[in-house]
Amino acid sequence: MKFGLSSYSLQEALRSGEMTILDVIRWAADHGSEHIEIVPLDFSLNGNEALIKQICRTCEDSGIEISNYAIGANFVKESEDSYEAEIDRVLQEVDIANQLGVKLMRHDVASRPLNETSIQHFEQDLPAITAACQRIADHAKKYGITTSVENHGYYIQASDRVLRLVDDVNRANFKTTLDVGNFLCVEEDPVSAVKKTIQYASMIHIKDFYYRPAVQNPGEGWFKTASANYLRGAIAGNGDIDIREIIKIIKNSAYDGFISVEFEGIEECKKGARISLENVKRIFSDVKAKGA
Repeated sequence: MKFGLSSYSLQEALRSGEMTILDVIRWAADHGSEHIEIVPLDFSLNGNEALIKQICRTCEDSGIEISNYAIGANFVKESEDSYEAEIDRVLQEVDIANQLGVKLMRHDVASRPLNETSIQHFEQDLPAITAACQRIADHAKKYGITTSVENHGYYIQASDRVLRLVDDVNRANFKTTLDVGNFLCVEEDPVSAVKKTIQYASMIHIKDFYYRPAVQNPGEGWFKTASANYLRGAIAGNGDIDIREIIKIIKNSAYDGFISVEFEGIEECKKGARISLENVKRIFSDVKAKGA
């Protein structure tokens, strides 16, 4: 198991200009990361070969790997032209992942407004989403890259929908980026969902949330789940998700890859990311695997 950070954990500092992605890599290495997950939100690698080379060189100089390249995508489009354009864009992102030297890449697959996330819409959209994921996985295969869908964004977030998509795509190099916290956004118990999906994971995100019911509006800093309850990002190990039980499931599984810690709380991001990573590594050390 290799522990590290998603660059998303330091998004606040990236967005403000306090840090660049190169600063984030150095900071992560200095604070115990064995790898960094690149999430290009407030910077772009498209057409920026110089920055790609700088990222690779900075990781090499800092002694950490690039574990995963994670981008957004949405294959639910109003026209065939826009659908094809989105697939072409993601295919180019696969080429960037190859330039970064990664063997894992997450791309989102679909988004709809919350009032259009029914199972009926899902079944209607599934063939087009599946075909797009197949084409992208097939392109990635020539680089030895495994692509994945994350349980992310309300629409393709519940474990059953993620597993249905993985099954329909039916490619050995298409799996799931398993985010242990995101299931809570659609009111699914994270422990149960991790048990269901762990065998399909190519990448694991560990994050934590505070949870409050709809009748207890906690005010600023919280967002709503699909059922209008409240979530707030927490330092990993401080929130309401049973991180210890989830880590026990991971340790008892066949998974032996990258563990990427995500922090999205309201605390200062460097402090939150540092403590989150320290907590996850400590809990992994403390929790005993079956038979240990």
